[in-house]
Formats: sequence, structure tokens, C-alpha cells
Amino acid sequence: MKGLSALSPPVLASDRLLLWTTPHSKTFQTSLEAGLSDIAILKLFKVMSHSLDESTRSNYGAGLLRFTQFCDTNNIPEADRMPASETLLSSFAASAAGLTSEKTLSNWLAGLHYWHVVNGAPWHGADMLHHVRRGFAKLVPPSSKRAKRPPVTIEAMVALKAGLDLSNAFDAAVWAVACIAFWSCCRLGELLIPSLNLFDITKHVSRAAIPTSDHILPDGTVYTTFHIPWTKTTAREGADISITLQQHVCCPLAALRHHVSANILIPNTAPMFSFETADGAWAPMTKPWFMSRCNDVWVAAGFPDMPGHAFRIGGATELLLQGINPDIVATQGRWKSRAFLKYWRRIEVILPLFISSSSNSSRTLNLDASMSSFAQRHNLTLPSSV
Repeated sequence: MKGLSALSPPVLASDRLLLWTTPHSKTFQTSLEAGLSDIAILKLFKVMSHSLDESTRSNYGAGLLRFTQFCDTNNIPEADRMPASETLLSSFAASAAGLTSEKTLSNWLAGLHYWHVVNGAPWHGADMLHHVRRGFAKLVPPSSKRAKRPPVTIEAMVALKAGLDLSNAFDAAVWAVACIAFWSCCRLGELLIPSLNLFDITKHVSRAAIPTSDHILPDGTVYTTFHIPWTKTTAREGADISITLQQHVCCPLAALRHHVSANILIPNTAPMFSFETADGAWAPMTKPWFMSRCNDVWVAAGFPDMPGHAFRIGGATELLLQGINPDIVATQGRWKSRAFLKYWRRIEVILPLFISSSSNSSRTLNLDASMSSFAQRHNLTLPSSV
């Protein structure tokens, strides 16, 4: 492979989309300068860069590197790399067939598409690329296919509580996150920060959001809510997370109350699920710490190692198994009807695993009818069973 050219300087993966150029992008920049001020141009690119999270920019930048390496290997002139012809895009995609996953290819192509957009270049991914991608999906190597793992079940939640020491501030925070992620069908990224130094008050929920009181409905139902400042689908509009008292050992409202009392000295400016440390200070709960603790308990109890999204899947499935109307479950998980039906297809794939680990599989008898009714009400096509 050739070394990187002056058009592809050695920068962070997340910066490649804006800093790697082509002859076309230089022409595009010149045309912008002819009609806009430097301040307006800077603002334009700054705003566009905020359309993607840093992690997404890094993933897209990795795809741009792969594309550049492919072009170098095949002696593709710099001027032909943007706008990339459909033949070039399709050949690039085909070159990775049988070597990597469909998701990885999707990220690479999405990054290339975004790179074209920010450089004012047309995107030529059409029929040929479509068929290459269909063929690619059939050639994904087994090593790139993850074994299907069950969602978090109610039995797994009971085992988790039994394996935690709730007198420990760290475990109290873990338990609160687990219960809320499960019953409120949350993405872990909505509750936790990715690492110690990446707390962003505009994206991550803080201690100040913890509700100070509960609400009681006329029928005696007790619930509370808190606002998260950002979600994957609503961005900075955020969302309200609803937590209802459950007559169960895994009650999310009780878990939240216990977390607050066990970690009472945490400042309001800290992440919501921060915990007190032995030296009298505090630390923010991170997603890696949370998942590591949960899986340590589960594996020791005979459960499989589970991914973070297993809470959201498991919570939605448990609510459906309890007979909760799919529209209510979709609202709880903040899915739109079409997105929820598509999501249900994912649940269908793992539902047998869920049932096999459940002590009460008879709860599943009405699921098909319930989801069929949901699809009919929204004029949607129910995914076929897999």
C-alpha cells in the first residue's frame, strides 16, 4: 500500500471526514469561498460536524481509510475518488466480501456517503451497489456473525440482585441502572457515560435530574419521571424516562431510591449514577464498569455473558409477555410504531432463547396476536417469523 498523500494527512480517525480532501473537494472549497465569508464557511462545516457523534465520526473515518487503501492498491487516481463512480464504490464493497460483517460495510459506506456530502459531491451508490450489498450479506463469514444471545430476563434480574452487595455504593448504582434500563427500556447510553472523562452535560443525565418526589394516580399507581437531555432519535430534545413502582424484587423505583440514599454525597453536577468511593470522594458509573459487574454476577450464576442492549430488548419482551399493550411498550421505549415493529423482528429472533430461560413460558401464547393487532392498527406489515 502506498503511503498517505498530502491529501490524506495523518490525523485522528474522527477528523478524516473533514480534513482528508480530493481535487474535487478543493474545487468545492474554492466555490464556497467565492460566495461566502470565511466565518460563514467555518460555521457551515462546524454545524455539519455536529450532526455526527465523535464515535460515529471515528467509525466513518475508519471506512474512509479502508477506501483510500483500496484506491491506492488499485492505482485509482485522486481525481477519480470523489465523486466516486458506482463501479468504484461497488468494487470497494465487493473487495471486503467474505472478510467482514455487513454492519462494518454499512458503516464504511455511510462514512463515504457523508464524506461526499460535506464536500459537495454527488453520491453514485445505486443499483449495482445495491446488488453487491445483497451478495455481500450472503458471503459474511461465520466468524463475523455473533452468536445470538438471550435478552436480560426477569430471572436474570433476580440473579443479578442476589449477586450484588446493595450495601456497597458501587453495587447500589449498578442495581439502579439495571432496573431502570430494563423496565424503562432504555439504551445504556441514555443513562451512563462511555468513559471517565467523557461526561457532557448536554448529552448525559446528571444527578440534578433525579426526581425529589413520586406521583400517585387515582388507582394508587406510584411512578416518577426524569428528563434525559439527549437520545439517539430525538438528539438534544431529549426524553422523559418513566419509572413505575413494581410489586417485584426488581422494582426500578425502589432501586433508584436506594441508589440515592446509598450515594447521598454526590454533587448535582455529577452524572446521575455516580457512586461514593472508599476514600470519601466519588466516581461516575461508566458503561464498561456497569457491564463488567453485571456479567461477573451472571456468569457466576450460570447465565451467559450479555451485551448492553440486552436490557432494552429484555425489558420490552417482559412487558409484552405480561400482556402490556404493544403501543404502551413502544411509548415506554420511545419507539415510533414503524421502528418498534422493525425492532420486534429482532425480539422474534431471540424470543425462543428468552422463553427457554423463563419459568413461565405460557405467557407467550398471545404474543403473535398482540403484535398482529399492533401492525393492523398502524397499517404496517408484520415481519415474518424467522
